[in-house]
Amino acid sequence: MLAIVGLVAGLEFTNAGPLGKPTELQSAIPHIPFDTPTLPPMAYTTFCLRYKEECRSGPQFRGGLVRLTDDRWTLLKQINQTINRNIIPDRTEVAFGVESWLIHPGHGDCNDYAVTKRHELLIRGWPSGALLLSEVVTKWGKHHLILVVRTRSGDLVLDNLTPLIRPWTRVPYRWVRIQAPNDPRIWSTIGDQEG
Repeated sequence: MLAIVGLVAGLEFTNAGPLGKPTELQSAIPHIPFDTPTLPPMAYTTFCLRYKEECRSGPQFRGGLVRLTDDRWTLLKQINQTINRNIIPDRTEVAFGVESWLIHPGHGDCNDYAVTKRHELLIRGWPSGALLLSEVVTKWGKHHLILVVRTRSGDLVLDNLTPLIRPWTRVPYRWVRIQAPNDPRIWSTIGDQEG
């Protein structure tokens, strides 16, 4: 077993498993419990009118959830960091009461970061059911959009507020709703948030 120092979930690990990821990762990231179907954000509905391909259900990986291989782990980190760097933070202006979510804008807010990361993973062959947009509320009371990546190891959060990829149970947010894995147009509330 290799001794590598890695940063995942804001924790420092010194033991790595066979793929170079921390061995603690397996037990640290349970899956999000889906609860009651709910309406998606209105901005998501308008996003789907503009980007129809982004809102279609795609094929699943054989064998169910995505296996978090070394290459996939590296790709997640690379996309999270690249998109966080490439979009200049800027509050999106609301037009006619509905915010626009854009893929690869020069300036944008959390919504633009999340849909751009999802887009980049989709075009690299990741299944849509493993890439779920989720609305959360920050400690300071602001609604915030993040990308949840579902893996066999558990659910991970890609967020524009941090370069770290964290397990869903280790982010400082109150969960509001999330896309359903079987159909990205359907959203769900989130059940017991204790993990």
